[in-house]
Amino acid sequence: MTYDPIGRMLITPEDREGPERARRLRGLGLGARPEPAFDALAGRLARLAGTPYAAVNFLGEEGQFFAGLYTPAGPNAVRGLARSLGFCPHVVARRKALVLEDVRDFPRFAANRLVDEAGIRSYLGAPVTDRGGMVLGTVCAGDTEPRRWGRAGLDMVKSLAAEVTADLHRREDGLP
Repeated sequence: MTYDPIGRMLITPEDREGPERARRLRGLGLGARPEPAFDALAGRLARLAGTPYAAVNFLGEEGQFFAGLYTPAGPNAVRGLARSLGFCPHVVARRKALVLEDVRDFPRFAANRLVDEAGIRSYLGAPVTDRGGMVLGTVCAGDTEPRRWGRAGLDMVKSLAAEVTADLHRREDGLP
């Protein structure tokens, strides 16, 4: 974790795998342009979860890129974020799913600018991994209201993350 000058914990976890993850993403041709299949998956997640936001997100060294995105702003929404914004960097650092029913209940997450700027109140995300087990990104959903995701929500996001992981494995094998 990093700290600000007055000693409060900031929201961005340390990322020692960032350079290697960026190389892996470049090698797979990911993290620099929208992917229609991932846009479709994000739209499916938003419909299933009943949320205004959903994404397939890949983390590079300096930032995040939404290769798949569903937002109220539509397909022309901004697809990049700094690593210091959002909750996906925590999924990558934890290497496991993250469920936040009300982000304001956690000081680390309540201070995130997306809470104020986009009105995000709840988050659900699961990791996407390459064949070697490196976490390359997330499949995630966000809502503007606190909500109980429950086991069904967690299972759903993990299932969709498994679909993206399977796609990455096909790419690693040179398959379409």
